[in-house]
Amino acid sequence: MKVILNTDVKHLGEEGDVKMVADGYARNYLLPRVLAVPYNDATVAIFEGRKAEIEARKEQKRKDSASLKEKLEQLSLEAVMPASPNGKLYGAVSSLTVVDLFAKAGYEIERKRIEVPGVNIKSTGKYHVVVKLYEAQTATVELVVKAQEEDVSADKKAKGKKAEVAEAPAEEKEASVAEEKAE
Repeated sequence: MKVILNTDVKHLGEEGDVKMVADGYARNYLLPRVLAVPYNDATVAIFEGRKAEIEARKEQKRKDSASLKEKLEQLSLEAVMPASPNGKLYGAVSSLTVVDLFAKAGYEIERKRIEVPGVNIKSTGKYHVVVKLYEAQTATVELVVKAQEEDVSADKKAKGKKAEVAEAPAEEKEASVAEEKAE
């Protein structure tokens, strides 16, 4: 069935686009929710009248994505992950991790729009992450993956506790041996 989209529909198109869709998809989803209207002479005439308005909204989206592109390309993200001494990460940096880094920087970007090189990053270093914006525009963001610094004081405390635990049974043994001799 041929329809004209009334609003932007994810994975289908934007407002004003003429699309050929399955009859059931149109009857059961698009038409009842008023996301699209059937393609006929009357609806084509209505959308011709709204064409300037629709183009103005698309142009605004293009301007917004261009300004976002400039801001993102100046941004440098830093991920601190636990890693081995040779630089191999114990986990991986995925698009979900990058979404969290963007959120901390104040940008709300969908996970599906982010392309991480090689799907996952598994070692420390500098990488370039691609963010898909409106239409064919993309922004390249620098991502620096660093190894997490080990907390030396925490290691000493942990070793100290192990030593205390090891010493306690020895003292108890000496006390029990002394009691046996006294008897």
